Amino acid sequence: MIPSANKRLTFSALLLLPAISMCLMSCAGNQSGNLGVTAATLSSCHASPNCVCSDCDSTKHQIDPFILAVPALQAWQAVHEQITALSRTRIISFSDHYLHAECRSAVFGFVDDLELHLRPEEGIIAVRSAARLGYYDFGVNRKRIETLRSALRQEGVVR
Repeated sequence: MIPSANKRLTFSALLLLPAISMCLMSCAGNQSGNLGVTAATLSSCHASPNCVCSDCDSTKHQIDPFILAVPALQAWQAVHEQITALSRTRIISFSDHYLHAECRSAVFGFVDDLELHLRPEEGIIAVRSAARLGYYDFGVNRKRIETLRSALRQEGVVR
């Protein structure tokens, strides 16, 4: 009897495998509708704690913008190079003042949206990093922005 029970368990596991795979493949999620710059600001974060944004008033989402230490064009080029070098990150759009990239997690391929908005007249780059799915991000988005800030600071690009 034990061998047939093992066969049923193995067969059941095989039936569940496609369902589990489909769930994991859908972890990328659809691109959020609240991306981009509206009225000269990046979109605010939703209520969930899986987002940080320099344009947010909420203390749990707020993060400082990058304060430029070099001319805006030079800083923008350095930001582009740093983001291009990030692992599992793909730049989706890049213009004179806006950058949107998708950052994937290593294990399940969850997608976070990284946005930067150059504001030369203010001497800053506004930043936003947000998970597409889920509720918690375990601080990944905040850490991504602070790691980028640190790299740019080492280059003398931001203060």
